[in-house]
Amino acid sequence: MHIGLIGLGKMGGNMRTRMRNAGLTVVGYDRNPEISDVESLEALVDALPSPKVVWVMVPAGDPTRSTIAELKSLLGAGDLVVDGGNSKYTDDALNAASLAENGIGFVDCGVSGGVWGLQNGYALMYGGAADDAAKVMPAFEALKPADTPDGLVHCGTRPGAGHFAKMVHNGIEYAMMQAYAEGWELLEKVDIVDNVPEIFASWRTGTVVRSWLLDLLVDQLRADEHLDGLRGYAEDSGEGRWTVEAAIENAVPMPAISASLFARFVSRQEDDMAMKAIAAMRNGFGGHAVTKKA
Repeated sequence: MHIGLIGLGKMGGNMRTRMRNAGLTVVGYDRNPEISDVESLEALVDALPSPKVVWVMVPAGDPTRSTIAELKSLLGAGDLVVDGGNSKYTDDALNAASLAENGIGFVDCGVSGGVWGLQNGYALMYGGAADDAAKVMPAFEALKPADTPDGLVHCGTRPGAGHFAKMVHNGIEYAMMQAYAEGWELLEKVDIVDNVPEIFASWRTGTVVRSWLLDLLVDQLRADEHLDGLRGYAEDSGEGRWTVEAAIENAVPMPAISASLFARFVSRQEDDMAMKAIAAMRNGFGGHAVTKKA
């Protein structure tokens, strides 16, 4: 398979490598010429055989919308655009309808795996017509975790199904991280326990709270036991907000995820203790910038 990939940052660059390792021919474009394979979007499209498949991995919002608008003018009937960024699901129907005017297909794909996806594979949640998804299936198979039937799911045929599923995934992630962080703060505060990092490490085997997030937190605590080097500050990517908005629109009670979102707002007002753990976990799985203490 030949595929174009736009956006070669922390995730896009690793995705290009993983697909190439699986034998796919990947033409990558990035505004940074040092990591780009071609000098322009036009050159990327010209390098692909028809039907052309172009995967977009740029920041959500205007960067994605403008990139897709430019691809609309460069691609033709039978070609396909995959939006693999963290776009809001409501954008997908608009992008799909716009591309359809020129006979271009559209698939939205939520991608989870962070900076570890190159090694471990990515969880992929995609939406769109089955015929369109078939055109990008070799890339899906290359990117998903190996040796498991899980990690790749067709969430629905309507545009936005994949990004909606990824949005809910990230909302759950907020609540899980908040629970670990609050537990860590309580253990840090009391005098009755010692060696908090190893308490968390003991939970990684045989307990019902074990997870990859817990593994990442243990790694961070072993490197900096009290997280003294971090500020208790954590941004939200937008998907936590969108999850809560969707819950309100559909009258779905979501107290844990809502509280975890509001806790991040609190973190921007003071050096919140639990937010140090949130910042540590985000850095562990996604390479997010963390604010160090001066």
